[in-house]
Order: sequence, then C-alpha cells, then structure tokens
Amino acid sequence: QSQLVESGGGLVQPGGSLRLSCAASGFTLGDYAIGWLRQAPGKEREGVSCISSSGGSTNYADSVKGRFTISRDNAKVYLQMNNLTPEDTAVYLCAVRWNSGCTGIHGFNYWGQGTQVTVSS
Repeated sequence: QSQLVESGGGLVQPGGSLRLSCAASGFTLGDYAIGWLRQAPGKEREGVSCISSSGGSTNYADSVKGRFTISRDNAKVYLQMNNLTPEDTAVYLCAVRWNSGCTGIHGFNYWGQGTQVTVSS
C-alpha cells in the first residue's frame, strides 16, 4: 500500500523559515514526480510545487516563487520555505504523480495526510 508521510510543520513567525520533508513507503519515491499541495481553512486545495523524478525540473506557484525551494534526494523530498507570511498558513500535503515528469503544479494522483504550517506572530 502506497503511503506518503510529511513532517516538519509547525508554528513560525512571519518572515521565518520551515523545512518540510516527505517520505514514501510502498513505492519507490525516486521513480516519480513529487510535489506539494496546500489547503488553508475555507479554501480549495492548491498546488505549491513539483519536482521531476530526476530533480532536473521544478515548478512553483506564483505565490511562492522566490521564497520556496523544492528538492529531493534518494530518500525524501523537501520543501524549504523562507520569508513565510500568514497567507502561507495551511496544511501542506506531499503528493505523487504516477509519472516521472511534472505538469506544472497539477496532475497529482495521490497525497498524504499533511502537516500543519501556521505563520503567526
């Protein structure tokens, strides 16, 4: 059974940073494009970022470009989030696309339970 597990969320002040991690079981993480979604209270789930299986291609939502960086190694996928604002408050979910490449920040087939990120002073 495929599973994605996120970690690294928490409470941070505006302007602060967090690094989220995503680990997988039941499939080989390195074979697929992996991304991050987020869902804020009362809002629809939205794509944040995607990285291809090779790591050579990345995509970002306009709202996070220049502040967030997605990366991966053999074991995990990471989302480094800098200069956080209250608008970034959401549950962040790791997602897999059953393909090696990304289609922008959309087209994910399966995602985890998520980790809460709260940006507040």
